[in-house]
Amino acid sequence: MNFLVTGGAGFIGSHVCERLLHDGHAVWAFDDLNHSYDPQIKQRNLRDIQSLAKPFEFVQGDFTDRAALDEIFSSVKFDQVIHLAARAGVRPSLAEPALYQRVNVEGTVNVLEAARTNGVKKITIASSSSVYGVNAKIPFSERDPIFSAISPYAASKLACEALGHVWHHIYGMDVAMLRFFTVYGPRQRPDLAIYKFAALITAGKPIPVFGDGGTARDYTYVTDTLEGIIACTKKEFGFEIFNLGESETVKLSRLIELLEAALGKKAAIDRQPMQPGDVPITFADISKARAMLGYLPQVKIEQGIKLFAEWFKKSHS
Repeated sequence: MNFLVTGGAGFIGSHVCERLLHDGHAVWAFDDLNHSYDPQIKQRNLRDIQSLAKPFEFVQGDFTDRAALDEIFSSVKFDQVIHLAARAGVRPSLAEPALYQRVNVEGTVNVLEAARTNGVKKITIASSSSVYGVNAKIPFSERDPIFSAISPYAASKLACEALGHVWHHIYGMDVAMLRFFTVYGPRQRPDLAIYKFAALITAGKPIPVFGDGGTARDYTYVTDTLEGIIACTKKEFGFEIFNLGESETVKLSRLIELLEAALGKKAAIDRQPMQPGDVPITFADISKARAMLGYLPQVKIEQGIKLFAEWFKKSHS
């Protein structure tokens, strides 16, 4: 099949492209290589994919530009779209809420419309665990009422979920929305906590810890997330939302201990107050993904941090 992967040069997107190519598909990656972090990192990801010598093409473009999307959709008959491109991150969204609205919401409308008008019936879209906000009930279930988003990023992802349902309901598209839970692993973005902490610990610099270290996250190794994404491409659902997490929580203090052990170096802690937009815990109920996708995470945090540290040391040698 022919797949379009938006955000295909990024952290999760590059892994998706590789997997699709290994599975025998043809892949087009669409990415604007913006400066939210160093574009050379994405270019290195692209070189890794291109080295596979598989049917892969990279197209640089901005999905908020409908004409750029129309151009690629008119040149290739796509069977499916995996829409991962977005402005990501809770804290950056506090500083630029309008940017997050424009890119994530309006951009997703462009992708949905380009797919619809070019006869693509199936699209898989990245959402986020941030949509649960300060959810009193744990673990978080797709059935939970969602009324408590506490960041512009979370709000933008909630809007994308609503848009996906509209395009299914009105236009009959098959839409899967995937709520990712703190994905980590090789190629992780440098602005994310695990990468940022590893870089600071390695450099002997203090790491910023917001609060007392008691916040907890459902850290999900990238290969487990990848399995959930690929499973979505193999079935039709109409419209469904799936949690893709590890379904285990790890406190920040424990995460730092694991990084220290994997890197062989002690961390200096810079205590700071809790930040607006941060939630105290994320915790995925994955029973629906398990039942409908056969989703079964394999990589525990102890193993995953070791694997990440091995990649980190190699990439920074």
